Amino acid sequence: MRKTNEYQSNAIVLTDQTNLLPFKKLIACFLGVALCIIVSTLDNVVVATSVPTISEAFNAGYIVSWVPSAYLLTSTSFQPLYGCFSDIFGRKAAICMAMLAFVIGNLLAGFSKTILQLIVFRGIAGAGGGGIVSMSQIVISDIVSLRDRGKYQGIMGGVIALGYTIGPIIGGALSQKVSWRWCFWISIPTALCAIVVVVFVLPLKPVEGDMRSKLFAINFLGTVLTLVGCALVLLPLIWGGVTFPWTSPIVLATLLAGIIILIIFCLWEWKGARLPIIPMYIFKHSTVTRVYITMFINGFVEYSSIYYLPQYFQVVMNYDPINAGIFLIPMLVSQMAVSWISGIIVSRTGHYRNIIHSGFAIWSLACGLISTINTQSSKSEMVTLQTTTVAAQASVSRKDMSVVTAFRNFIRLLGGTLALAVDSSIINNSLRASLSKLSLPPSIISGIIDKPAALANPDGIGIYTMASFVLDDGYRRGFRAVFIMNASLAALATVASVLLIKHKELRRADEDNLKRKENEQERTQRRVPDIPTLPGGSSSSSILCSTCI
Repeated sequence: MRKTNEYQSNAIVLTDQTNLLPFKKLIACFLGVALCIIVSTLDNVVVATSVPTISEAFNAGYIVSWVPSAYLLTSTSFQPLYGCFSDIFGRKAAICMAMLAFVIGNLLAGFSKTILQLIVFRGIAGAGGGGIVSMSQIVISDIVSLRDRGKYQGIMGGVIALGYTIGPIIGGALSQKVSWRWCFWISIPTALCAIVVVVFVLPLKPVEGDMRSKLFAINFLGTVLTLVGCALVLLPLIWGGVTFPWTSPIVLATLLAGIIILIIFCLWEWKGARLPIIPMYIFKHSTVTRVYITMFINGFVEYSSIYYLPQYFQVVMNYDPINAGIFLIPMLVSQMAVSWISGIIVSRTGHYRNIIHSGFAIWSLACGLISTINTQSSKSEMVTLQTTTVAAQASVSRKDMSVVTAFRNFIRLLGGTLALAVDSSIINNSLRASLSKLSLPPSIISGIIDKPAALANPDGIGIYTMASFVLDDGYRRGFRAVFIMNASLAALATVASVLLIKHKELRRADEDNLKRKENEQERTQRRVPDIPTLPGGSSSSSILCSTCI
């Protein structure tokens, strides 16, 4: 009999999908999950290096910032839904749904004729991409015991590092040598392979119930409230300081409306929902709430670094997209190594707090050091500083033991979305202040802010003799302010993690029993000999089965 789990006392019962696997099956399942993650993380950063090229192709100006922002908007908004939907329809169905949305969105994005089409299609891709990583983490939680999870999550951190590192390089090479459209198409073949692996290889438990009962279990009102509320909160964060001033009525009104809807959503989840998307009782666990606080900062600093380091190398250091991506290569070696080592430490010792503390502390120091990079910095200096930063990111990622994976990722992406809005505002304001000192016409100032690539040919905008000043005093100050802010936030997260995050045991008796049963079943299946046929045409196994029935 399958174990069941009841979220509330009034009738909705869900299948327990815990399925601790023996090692051989675990490896096959793990490879399938890794394929899904590499697709998502690769796509998530491949756009970062190609944004200037896309802006030039469409003459988009500041509107091009909506290309990554649209992806973050939808991936963040849909994030809380995947955990609940996977409980209702099963892990395979949820992963396949996310992968299909991702593939369709990227396929259409590559065929975009206007910047508006590209933004819309990236939003579709984000609705799927946001669920891929969450579902992969949920699957790992289903098939690996809590104590062993750190080891496999550490390896998964290396997979994420691979995507984060080669993404900008691939994006730069494609946008420079082929076409920016291939930045969206390049991940589709791998995504299709991942779907095949998920459908035919992953040995996950099916979910009981017919389609009607599953549809009946969906929290439709909660789904609408969370999507609308998240969108209304995130939109002003994207608009602020870029499309509209932060104090404009449309920004403030939209933000207020979003907050009100999210409050209604929380009340509905607390008192009215039969199957909550985000059960409010999880916030009674102080450690979970405190982890969410640090993960918000994690997302803010991480996405700020991922999106703005490549742009810094292109705009300030004057590197082409390929070389800008090459300077991110140290991410691969450092994050893969530290992810694996950290996971081993957590699995063997059962302690994760020291890794979290040291990770944020090193991250804070590294962000501060990165803020010292300028046009006179040596290449070896820049490589060393980045290695330290991403090593810390891998260490911090060990807190995947949080109770609700999907909401943890939602908080992290919310921080990332806010980071892109705040960073863009800081850099644009810094550049505007610098250009204002040159007594340039407002049209030229707006043109440079909308199209930074114009600085590569300062003759065309009449500031040849002052180009170095603009680069050094404008962009450098803006990026430096961003990295100093990241260092300060990482330092704050260090203090918060030391004071707030408590130790929890990573060993559960029920998981040990489940794992022992799975191993015994596998050994039994391997050792069972051919069953002889008894007189009358029946085998002993069929007689045994009939007695069991």
